[in-house]
Amino acid sequence: MAKNSKIEWTDHTANLWWGCDKVHAGCDNCYALNIAKWRNNDVWGNDKPRRIVKDVWKQIAKFQKEAEKAGETHRVFVGSMMDIFEKSMPLVDYKGNPLLRSESEFRHTGQLREKFFNEIVPNSPNLIFLLLTKRPSNINKFIPQSWKHNPPANVMFGTSPVDQKTAKNLTFQLSKVNGKKFLSIEPQLEEVNLMAKVKNDSEENLLDIVDWVINGGESGSKKRPFNCQWARLIRDDCKKKRIPFFFKQIDKVKEIPSDLLVRQFPV
Repeated sequence: MAKNSKIEWTDHTANLWWGCDKVHAGCDNCYALNIAKWRNNDVWGNDKPRRIVKDVWKQIAKFQKEAEKAGETHRVFVGSMMDIFEKSMPLVDYKGNPLLRSESEFRHTGQLREKFFNEIVPNSPNLIFLLLTKRPSNINKFIPQSWKHNPPANVMFGTSPVDQKTAKNLTFQLSKVNGKKFLSIEPQLEEVNLMAKVKNDSEENLLDIVDWVINGGESGSKKRPFNCQWARLIRDDCKKKRIPFFFKQIDKVKEIPSDLLVRQFPV
């Protein structure tokens, strides 16, 4: 199988558009923002347009064809340069020009999202779409009404906490979503206890909400410290709860200790 992504926990990456806005401390050293700046794409911020990715539908169709031919199911992360559950934003082309009606059927990101939900997901049975967001409170606002009662089998909803506060708040928001769910705790910035209660009066803890946990530290020149004991705590709690655990990296430089070379996937 040919992979188009260097991200260890996915086979492919697909972006419907480029651009986003910072949400919490995990965004401080955002690699996607740095790439956008390097390419002179002014698409970051609450007042900036987003850049359409015109060939994404062909990319996904190719991923589906390859997976079907191999008789396999492949994972697709949506997306590394965007947040699919961000509020709808205006679109521009690769030169930064507003899209003309004669050039595109799309004017804003919400239209791309609707096409993806209503046309692409149902026609991609050999792909598992990993929809990772820092805005899980928006998921039920934007998904098709039918998904709330009958979530597609080939979609996993994920969120990205980085510390105890965001783990508790974001996982609680994610708990309101029907369907398969995961946490991507990267970059982890402090010890996180996933055995903590979702709410003080709840019987559920954070791990009861999800079907998969991805974990790792930060990379890059401005990387913040990561303690491997944090990962071991999450790994052990996942084992107790029989939740697949995937440890991605310390910082992309330091070698991963043998006991943390755990790279499990959900069934």
